[in-house]
Amino acid sequence: MRKILRAVKRRIHRRQLRSDGGTTDQRTKFLNRDSVRSAPFWLPPFLLVFLFVYGAIIWNFVISLTNVSNNLSTIDYSNLDFENYAIAFDGGTPSWARFDVGSYISPIWNAAQNTIVLMVAFAVVCLALGLWLAILVDRDIRFENTFRTIYLLPMSLSFVVTAKFWAFMYNREYGLVNALFEAVGAGSVEIIQNSTLLGVESIALGPIAIGSIGIPVKLAAIVFALIWQYSGYAMVVYLAGLRAIPDSHFEAARVDGASTIRMYWRVIIPQLRTATVSALVVLMVFSLKAFDFIYSLYGSYNPGSAADILATRMVREAYQNSRFAFASAIAIVLFVMALSIVAPYLYTQYRRGDL
Repeated sequence: MRKILRAVKRRIHRRQLRSDGGTTDQRTKFLNRDSVRSAPFWLPPFLLVFLFVYGAIIWNFVISLTNVSNNLSTIDYSNLDFENYAIAFDGGTPSWARFDVGSYISPIWNAAQNTIVLMVAFAVVCLALGLWLAILVDRDIRFENTFRTIYLLPMSLSFVVTAKFWAFMYNREYGLVNALFEAVGAGSVEIIQNSTLLGVESIALGPIAIGSIGIPVKLAAIVFALIWQYSGYAMVVYLAGLRAIPDSHFEAARVDGASTIRMYWRVIIPQLRTATVSALVVLMVFSLKAFDFIYSLYGSYNPGSAADILATRMVREAYQNSRFAFASAIAIVLFVMALSIVAPYLYTQYRRGDL
């Protein structure tokens, strides 16, 4: 019993045995720890971020399990279920349907498909264009800083300014894009209201007939405008990666007789993997926030089924159809998509010790 009491006392007073058999009194008081002494600096922002970011996400998830319409003060937390998620993926008439705005709710697959197409097409083309521009700028051309500023300038614009600019460019009567089409004899076409497909209308593989496939003109116009705005960002990221590669790697490839294309393909581009992953994650997250651009381009929550993405569907369900709970379910789906992009990147960085 005496030994037990001595061990507890040593534990309380944090006594540790020295190598010479004695004890060292390292009575480190709790209030003297660095983490506690620095708490006035890190604790308030930590609590605010937890409350207004993660707390809001948790509350949004709880709302998605209810049947609240447009008055959050009437939320009934006693009856939580996943009906909104079932309606989101399968469609149907929910038990809480409001017949003044229509009882049937279509599934979100069309908006989800458009979101994924926009995200992938925007990110891949943006990276390819940014890499090409970075290689050109990196070859010691004249007016390098001027070109770099010109390419990067569109990124400084807001989505609203970019949308108004491209609404003018796509205008059928006086837009520059249609002026170019008319110059080559293609005639003027409607672009931002055109729901036809860029691709093959139908494919027949023996007895199997595949319907229309391709990218809607309307969605392609949005992707093109976003690429114009963010390709400069990809160029800057790749340019920094190229400048970090030692000159000896270029010289060794040239000494081995590699052509310029083979040198970049086999030696340089594989070393840009970190820059590619970082830029890819940022661009894909940017694409999930394209609501501002689409709303400013069309002036409403409803750009049409060809350009409808999850963000526009979510806002339309919340503020036009007064389905707060259903819109919260779409928001959670959008959050999971963003998390599936960011989480693997953060985990990889953590495993590499860079986080």
